[in-house]
Amino acid sequence: MKTTLPDASKVTHAWKLIDADGLPAGRLAVAIANMLRGKDRSDYTPHINTGAMVVVVNAAKVKLTGRKETQKLYKRYSGYPGGLKQTLASVVRRRNPCHILRHAVRGMLPDNHTRAVLMRRLKVYPGAEHPHAAQKPEPCTVRL
Repeated sequence: MKTTLPDASKVTHAWKLIDADGLPAGRLAVAIANMLRGKDRSDYTPHINTGAMVVVVNAAKVKLTGRKETQKLYKRYSGYPGGLKQTLASVVRRRNPCHILRHAVRGMLPDNHTRAVLMRRLKVYPGAEHPHAAQKPEPCTVRL
């Protein structure tokens, strides 16, 4: 049997809409990362961009299981001595509710140039409204 590869110029990127209301952040991030990479398609090829554009709404209502809301720390380091900043997940949710989901998806993508390309195709919004109605994203259910 011959192996067939998709033609990069003929690949169409579907728009998918996901409602994150009440879904666990980590499990949802796995599903989103797979959609962005195209792993949910039958013609998945690692070196060809076959993934979808993903629009996530209600990111502010994503669920953190267990005691993560009060115990999980998000860390950033400036590179200088004493430059480590730690922020609780509850504070991050209050300041920027989309960061929790973006951070989780980013951690599940490959650590190379592909990650930046894929992250540009992820659109996350804290509420139910999004400006991508013209692209007609198809609502999809995420199996967790």
